[in-house]
Amino acid sequence: MSYVTESDYEGAALIADPIHRYIQFTVPQSKGEVTEKALIDSPWVQRLRYIYQLQSARWVYPSAEHSRFQHSLGAMHMAGEFAKHLYPSLRKVLGDECPSAPFIEEYMRVTGLLHDLGHGPFGHFFDDNFLHDFDLTHEDLGQAIIQKYLADIIGQLRRSPSGPFAAGEELRPEDVAFPIKKNGQEDHGKPKWVRMLQPLTSGIFTFDNLDYVSRDSYMCGIAGGPVDRARLMHYTFFSPKGLTLHKAGNSALTMFLNTRLYLYTNVYYHRTTRAIDLHLRDIFPDTMRVIFPGNPLEHMEEYLYLTDWSLLEGVSRWRRKKGEMEALAKEWETVLHREVKWKMAYDRTLSLNELHYGMALIQVADWEKRIRSALPPSLRSLRFRIDMATQDPRPENPFAMGKKQIHIFDPSTGEITKESLAELFEFIPSKVVQFRVFALDHEHDQALAEIAENTLKGQSASVKTSV
Repeated sequence: MSYVTESDYEGAALIADPIHRYIQFTVPQSKGEVTEKALIDSPWVQRLRYIYQLQSARWVYPSAEHSRFQHSLGAMHMAGEFAKHLYPSLRKVLGDECPSAPFIEEYMRVTGLLHDLGHGPFGHFFDDNFLHDFDLTHEDLGQAIIQKYLADIIGQLRRSPSGPFAAGEELRPEDVAFPIKKNGQEDHGKPKWVRMLQPLTSGIFTFDNLDYVSRDSYMCGIAGGPVDRARLMHYTFFSPKGLTLHKAGNSALTMFLNTRLYLYTNVYYHRTTRAIDLHLRDIFPDTMRVIFPGNPLEHMEEYLYLTDWSLLEGVSRWRRKKGEMEALAKEWETVLHREVKWKMAYDRTLSLNELHYGMALIQVADWEKRIRSALPPSLRSLRFRIDMATQDPRPENPFAMGKKQIHIFDPSTGEITKESLAELFEFIPSKVVQFRVFALDHEHDQALAEIAENTLKGQSASVKTSV
């Protein structure tokens, strides 16, 4: 007697993964069927293989060679798992307004797969040092790619790994693109189910950050603390107020936020990572003028092939350049040889509470002026840089999180409120600033450190001796 048929294993395949063990994805059951495989194999998604997940940090952690592609597959998996778990409570809240379970699962999975689609080389550094000039972020580009280049594939999907959509259901590319913009405006014209799912894309714990915290810790080889994804998901549900966490999941959320903060402090904002970024900041504008024609939205065919690999391969060939390109070529050669130009002279991690009123708004250039004016005359021409790396471990105002809002359910009172979040976050700072001073060597570390410390305290920052 046969206990399974061939069809039981048709229509889906597995990807081995170090974080989630196996990631399932849909493949055609019949000729011409469009499935997740078509999306994964599309040029825009495959492009993510050539964009590093950890930009400059890979020069600090040798094993951190993973890409945005691997993370996107993990995010797709996490999004689908959330969807399957949350569907019963979403259906209970929305009633007949709620689409079928496979449709919600696939909507979340596709959103997870495509959420990082717009990234350029060096990830978030690229946003700050190139896209910013065009008033763009990688999220804007991701939305454009989804709606222009992947719309046809998305519109033809008709099932998730769990099964087929209900009759007449069809994914809309604009709904997939909508939640990707982290600070986008609320759109009350969207279906309620789309708006209710938003916190899972850009909220305090999401399919995105639950994957990257686990994956980046693993790939870097650091003991960043456990991330109890299963417990956090288990105690999450939808109530009429929106995404809600059972109080029994509070400890898992707190543990996750602290682990994420540890990762930012020790990996993303590692002193050498930031030192390399300081160097790149000096040469990146000139580099981009050479290798890319302008606003990516006006040059999307060229943007498809702009990746870490293409950029690094291009600048590595500049070593033979002469004339005006020679100096730029030499700077890139030091980066590629990991000759770290800037050395850390001072480092202090500050919570928002430690900064005097208004000091958190002072720009890097102004901090540099303050410190330079306090240097003794003999050091006024000293070359140094200020670096301020800011991380928001949790929402500054738990009562006004906008589309990221979550609520806490207290089983002892039966109440669902925001107020419990304030108590939950009491021992987690709302903002952390890593304030650092870098110089070309360590000769004047003592003077820079003393002046920086006094400047942060708002005291007279001059040193007593000409060191």
